[in-house]
Amino acid sequence: MWVLVFFDLPTETKKEKRNYMLFRKNILKDGFSMFQFSIYLRHCTSRESADTHVRRVKLMLPPKGHVGILVVTDKQFGQMEIFSGIKCVKPPDTVQQLELF
Repeated sequence: MWVLVFFDLPTETKKEKRNYMLFRKNILKDGFSMFQFSIYLRHCTSRESADTHVRRVKLMLPPKGHVGILVVTDKQFGQMEIFSGIKCVKPPDTVQQLELF
């Protein structure tokens, strides 16, 4: 599973800039990686893990701005076409995680 977080946050005032930086810092701390400037993604090994990270993002939401959260399967994510200019590039690899029971 992949969790994608899309956001458009205001940065007009000092407080809004601080909220933006705090939100970005917190999602990075939770294991998300920048895909584009306002799109961050994280690979999860199960739906339960994805749900956990979705809940965490909801707890981090800043008071203003727009945030979208999308959960897609590995297969759906792998079907994404990504372009750098006119050249097609490969999507990020699935992260191999070791789980201990």
